[in-house]
Amino acid sequence: MPVRTTGLGESTGSLDGDILRLRREILARVGEYYHLVHAGRSQGAPFVPGETFVHYGGRVYDERELQGGVEAILDFWLTDGPRVEAFSDGLEAYLGIRHILTVNSGSSANLVAMAALRSEQIEHPLRPGDEVITPAATFPTTVAPIVQNGLVPVFIDCRVGTYNIDVDLLEAGLSDKTRAIFVPHILGNPVEMDVVTAFAAAHSLYVIEDTCDALGSTFDGRPCGTFGDLATFSFYPAHHITTGEGGAVGTNNARLHHIAHSIRDWGRDCWCDHRSDRGGECGHRFDWEIPGLGEPYDHRYFFTEIGYNLKMTDVQAAIGIPQLGKLDDFVAARKRNFQVLYEGLLPYQDRLVLPVWSTKADPAWFAFTLAVPETAPFTRRELNEYLRERKIETRYLFAGNILNQPGYRNIQHRVATPLTETDRVLKSALFIGVYPGMDEARLGYMLQALEDFLG
Repeated sequence: MPVRTTGLGESTGSLDGDILRLRREILARVGEYYHLVHAGRSQGAPFVPGETFVHYGGRVYDERELQGGVEAILDFWLTDGPRVEAFSDGLEAYLGIRHILTVNSGSSANLVAMAALRSEQIEHPLRPGDEVITPAATFPTTVAPIVQNGLVPVFIDCRVGTYNIDVDLLEAGLSDKTRAIFVPHILGNPVEMDVVTAFAAAHSLYVIEDTCDALGSTFDGRPCGTFGDLATFSFYPAHHITTGEGGAVGTNNARLHHIAHSIRDWGRDCWCDHRSDRGGECGHRFDWEIPGLGEPYDHRYFFTEIGYNLKMTDVQAAIGIPQLGKLDDFVAARKRNFQVLYEGLLPYQDRLVLPVWSTKADPAWFAFTLAVPETAPFTRRELNEYLRERKIETRYLFAGNILNQPGYRNIQHRVATPLTETDRVLKSALFIGVYPGMDEARLGYMLQALEDFLG
């Protein structure tokens, strides 16, 4: 993906040739450094069964990510700039979505998306006390922005197997205060978005898709993150692509995009980007009215939202650009690794609950989830300890039941359905890795370890 660079790469004068040669030499040496220092880490060091730790996720990269980051440092563009623009354009093209706004994390993306629906600049903003339907089996940063924006999360149950919100229970969560639905695609497994969007349309509800685990997943042939009014993405190192820390808010609604942009940028109304000159990209930088002032004001200091500073940097985007070019391969590897584990564990369905997904879904799996049924002759803890003793990394399924977590026990909320399945997740679920850094040796080792335990 071509990226317009600035700074040293566009210097003029007699030193141009020397500067460009030096720049090329630096980047070439960075490539050498990658192969000497990083290649084993990113492509998988030689695997020694029982000694080498099998991670559930991690960064997969080559010299291009290092070179991109160093080149951005050479240009010394320290905030968002041309590389952020190029990364955003690339993600828009990949998803087929009109607007991508980069932010500094997936958690910030969730905060910006929810705050945008509280804006007085939209026709029907959410008000304090309005209700948002969401699952109780989730990552905390899906619930936190609901609470932080003075709204009330309404919890409904999930389904063990999919671990997603049970769409058959949406009606049970509805009240005269319901205004939105916030649905995460858990571990890359798409929610039945046809049911969600039909329910939302019937009751005039906003929809936010938390797609942080699911970049590359599709439902009914359509990318996850393109169904709702807003969608969020994460580029944390364990996710499908990485910029280190980083995230994005996606939408097809130009008004919501502008509001989200303002919230991300201190609440400032100005939309001019890094190419803006003294007059601003719009040509009307100093034409804005502040009541009682008696003269126009600078649009760069004209604030229409309660905002934050949540921008992605050009250095992060420089790492993300080559990652985005590898996304199709990463998705294919995740699907392939998942299938190896799934087929290998099919004989043990009487002792493990294997993942379940919709016939309309094509998941780009974040991980491989296992649940221990009550009838099993072992507990989750015993399985977890066994795997970790054999240096196989595991994770429990996020917060389990969020209402059991200390920080969320006393939040204002409503429980709309029994959380029976959610409590099963809390007590019985864990996951192992399928990320692209896995190879046949690691997958085979994990399968053999599980077969030894289950047999």
